Amino acid sequence: MTEYVYLNGEYVDIAKASIPVRTHAFLYGTAVFEGIRAYWNEDEKQLYVFRAKEHYERLQRSAKIMYMESPYTVEEYCKITVDLMKKNNYKEDAYMRPTLYKSAQQVGPGLFNNPDSFMIISNKMGDYIDTSKGLSVCISSWRRNSDNAIPPRAKVAGGYANAALIKTDAHNAGFDDAIVLDEQGKVTEGSAMNLFIIQNGKLVTTMKTDDILVGVTRNTIMELAKDVLGLEVEERAIDRTELYISDEAFYCGTGAQVSPIVKIDNRKLGDGNVGPIAKDLQKLYFEVVKGKVPKYKKWCMPVY
Repeated sequence: MTEYVYLNGEYVDIAKASIPVRTHAFLYGTAVFEGIRAYWNEDEKQLYVFRAKEHYERLQRSAKIMYMESPYTVEEYCKITVDLMKKNNYKEDAYMRPTLYKSAQQVGPGLFNNPDSFMIISNKMGDYIDTSKGLSVCISSWRRNSDNAIPPRAKVAGGYANAALIKTDAHNAGFDDAIVLDEQGKVTEGSAMNLFIIQNGKLVTTMKTDDILVGVTRNTIMELAKDVLGLEVEERAIDRTELYISDEAFYCGTGAQVSPIVKIDNRKLGDGNVGPIAKDLQKLYFEVVKGKVPKYKKWCMPVY
């Protein structure tokens, strides 16, 4: 069966889709992107794209930081996404990667005199991280790139060299992932996902100004925790050693979804098993993204 990508205004057979080797984004990492999931609801025979609007709003913010002109409105991006999903006829969970990129065929890092192009690739995708078990993570020796270097607030392709080093070194050391500190030694997030810790029944996460990508899933979890589970949520700076004495912790993100952490730097959290709050949030999240919670069905964009 033919699989399609969206490339510069056309739906193209993926086997025939290509960009030139001198493309600026390839040479210099000058692209901004989003990761968006779609979830298959078997009971309704429906595929729901989760929070597409919020993802494309963030894409536009990233574009502004990188001197890019967004070629479409949020509504147009959403329609293109639905049409691509229909053409690929997915009947299972899927993933989309919209990318706005600098497409000049030139050597030199400048973002001026450098046109913008847009594409979406997609594929079937289950769990990026095994969410059924608790993760063992470490504190990375690498530091998160800062807002005054390659701003994490913008989802810039080149900035993910930082995440690649963090993830790879953690894997090579026998861990599932890593938690990253900033240059001052304060906690930021995971390799490519946001982080929550739980202390005495309260969710604690880093602030928007703590060199993090302000996650769509992060915002989702905060709302669900407060409005559905009645939990208190606090945004503040987090010290490294606070991680070790927390009752629970978990990652969240489009890829990570809700991934409980049971061990940090070889120290058990709680009794070393997935904690009850992370488990409840994970269960609720998977119901919400599949359109099974009426209050939050507004976040689920149907494909069929």
